[in-house]
Amino acid sequence: MYTKQEISRQKQAFWTAFGRYMKPVLSTDGEVISWLNYKTGNKHVQFKMDADSRQAQIAVILHHSDPDRQRLYFDGFSRLKDIFEEELQEKDWSWLREVTDEHGKTVSVVQKTLTGVNIFKNEDWSAIISFLKPRIIALDSFWGMVRYHFDVIG
Repeated sequence: MYTKQEISRQKQAFWTAFGRYMKPVLSTDGEVISWLNYKTGNKHVQFKMDADSRQAQIAVILHHSDPDRQRLYFDGFSRLKDIFEEELQEKDWSWLREVTDEHGKTVSVVQKTLTGVNIFKNEDWSAIISFLKPRIIALDSFWGMVRYHFDVIG
């Protein structure tokens, strides 16, 4: 069992290592980017990466205070699913229209999970990085192609 401090320290060490590993990678637009704090430019669309003692996960989180607009965001992503799958070169992402996040809010999530890895085992770090890196880069490419489709939703 890990203390809160050990958990925090290990997670910080991993994300610092991941950030250093990704630092030389430019965005699709050829710009320097903070991959850990990826900014979509749309406050209702977030890319999130996470890892813990059981899994690593990458997700697109769609959130809006207006439930109808929330559904419009998800429906818009769903209509672009073919482009999404082509850009990410995989079809087995989970598309969840309505889930409750850790803050009790209803969000939509498009996610992919790698099970059987542990952020607290340094020997698993390469597997976690190999899982996250190509997907966050592909999400950047996808988002560069489709982001303007979501400007009209607001």
